[in-house]
Amino acid sequence: MSKRHDAIFNDVLKDIPEAAAPEKSGTRFLKRSNALSESGEREEKLLRWVEPERCAMWSRHNRAYDLLTEDNCRDLIDSIKAQGQQEFPAIVRRLPAGQGAEYEVICGARRHFAITWLRANNYPQFRYLIEVRDLSDEEAFRLADIENRDRADLSDYERARDYQQALELYYGGKQKAMAARLEVSEAWLSRYLYLARLPAPVVQAWPRITDLKELHARSLRPLLNDAEDKVLAEADAIAAGQASARSGQGDFIPVPKVLARLKAAAYGVRPAPARTLFGGGAKRAGVAMQRKGDKIRLEFSSNIPVADLRKALDAFIAQEFAE
Repeated sequence: MSKRHDAIFNDVLKDIPEAAAPEKSGTRFLKRSNALSESGEREEKLLRWVEPERCAMWSRHNRAYDLLTEDNCRDLIDSIKAQGQQEFPAIVRRLPAGQGAEYEVICGARRHFAITWLRANNYPQFRYLIEVRDLSDEEAFRLADIENRDRADLSDYERARDYQQALELYYGGKQKAMAARLEVSEAWLSRYLYLARLPAPVVQAWPRITDLKELHARSLRPLLNDAEDKVLAEADAIAAGQASARSGQGDFIPVPKVLARLKAAAYGVRPAPARTLFGGGAKRAGVAMQRKGDKIRLEFSSNIPVADLRKALDAFIAQEFAE
């Protein structure tokens, strides 16, 4: 987390009370920011070590837990092994009795996966470190968003879908109010909301959800505005190829090619600039010229004989710059 996001995170937490009735098995631990209280004494939080099975992911968690794997959590798994324990607590809240799990994870899905994986792979001594808080859904959303905003392993599309749902659930569809609560600009939030609203065929045309970026949505906006039907038809065709690749048949269509095909569907394939050859012949190398606007590009082989190059350039100058 960046310093700015860490400051926002702690600002959200400061007014949220700790859950009552701490367990006897709790362990005292310094607050994550190590900030001093107004009295000058260092604040402490009561944390708990629990089995990860006692925790379930919040249904509104902005990270797709089923996309977590040993590979994309390997850095965290290795870090926990090296440290001998989980360093930073997950933020959780209590669940009502009778729901199976005792706690709901607001921030800490990767930590939960890493501890679960370690316990299932010959490291049963590791336990999940949690900090229990009394949180409303809106407070939980903001905490999860701040903690994950700088994470490279959380895709733009996952974040965008989370914002879209939160807009209606917590802010009555008012983007200005939501942007103020998240401490972001309205323009920044609007771009992510547009990403979340991309048609399903376009989303499925990407190799993986994690490949779909907010920047891509900006490129797609004019295409969809100008030729939506053509773009969606091409997106369907691309999506079929990506689906085959996911099933092990063929290769994924890379993102640059996806964008190029969608752009071509919208506006057609532009013809290549006309080329004029100077000095070339059956036995002589020449110089090819392409004109684009007020610029001219010359191409010739590095092996062209000097005599042929001079003749070709003389012909080019005579035609293009004749007085």
